[in-house]
Amino acid sequence: MEYKEHIQKAIDFIEDNLKHDISLSECARAAGYSLYHFLRIFREVTGLTPADYIRKRRLTEIIKKMNGSKNISDIAFEYGFNSKENFTRAFKTEHHILPGEYKSAGNSLKLYEKLSLDVKPFYITPELVRLEPFSLTVYRSDEEYPPHFWNKYNCRKLSKKLTEGKTVSDYGVSEYNGKLNYYIGVRTEHAEGDTSGTVNIIIPGGLYAVFTTPLSNTFDFVSTIHRTWQFILNVWLPDSGYVHGDTPAFEVYNEKSRSFQEEIYIPVIKKG
Repeated sequence: MEYKEHIQKAIDFIEDNLKHDISLSECARAAGYSLYHFLRIFREVTGLTPADYIRKRRLTEIIKKMNGSKNISDIAFEYGFNSKENFTRAFKTEHHILPGEYKSAGNSLKLYEKLSLDVKPFYITPELVRLEPFSLTVYRSDEEYPPHFWNKYNCRKLSKKLTEGKTVSDYGVSEYNGKLNYYIGVRTEHAEGDTSGTVNIIIPGGLYAVFTTPLSNTFDFVSTIHRTWQFILNVWLPDSGYVHGDTPAFEVYNEKSRSFQEEIYIPVIKKG
């Protein structure tokens, strides 16, 4: 559609100028729209305001360079942050952890690569498996957005705390009860350490569709997980001949493996 081509021109302009001052009027001019129409259409097409997109992209590019030898403050300054405090504030607002915590843990973050409105096909064929019930020892999320809680969980090394230093797979559980309740932890048989602040939950047995996310890297891993969830809920389930069961879905991943693939388990019931 024509408006997508116009917004892509604005995105290209933003990308060419991430290290420079960017005015929204210039972005609108690049798209060929008045400022009013540009702001409305950009948000409609991308789900973000132009200012949000610029901020997220700048933070992403800084994060990619944080593990090099260059000082973080110098990198942030290149991308328009005029002080370390302003960068730290923006980083914490976006990821709910401090830059130093991230650099120490090296966990995967929800980053934002350059947006392309030319959407490529995405399909995953799940494996259907039957599971026996099992127990998890988990922390309940204090965040509305699960990736923020994963950031805290990984940076605070809560998995190691639960397992007395052992490396095991972590489970993220989605439970809907009017709203999303989210939990992260380990299988109870692995919880041999400090379990204060946790609860035990039972994952019921039954039929599950298991989706393995496409192989990715540290920078696009979380975005790939989100894209997989969107495919499951919006594409696969409506056409699969199954409905989502009324028990929790869950994700399984070992952050220390650095494999950048996880499994998503969806409880399913055959239609009819």
